[in-house]
Amino acid sequence: MKHVVKILTLLVAITALWFGLLQTSVIPRSHTWLLPIYFVVSLGCYGLLMVGIGLMYFPTCPQEALLLQQDIKEAKEYLERKGIDVSE
Repeated sequence: MKHVVKILTLLVAITALWFGLLQTSVIPRSHTWLLPIYFVVSLGCYGLLMVGIGLMYFPTCPQEALLLQQDIKEAKEYLERKGIDVSE
């Protein structure tokens, strides 16, 4: 719930800033109308960057891989004891 409130607060602040820029004419009006599009594109680029960095530094877990292989072996043995054929 806290995360949703933080996102909504940020969205309201950005919207207020955008309306303020529209009212004061600090930035030319033709550029001000494009700010939401720039924001969405920037947010998309940031998201892609974070996914790329996450994939680049994706941790390998050799210990977890061994545990998973052991679990698979135990499951196959259990199913074979129950009479279910699990051969590949």
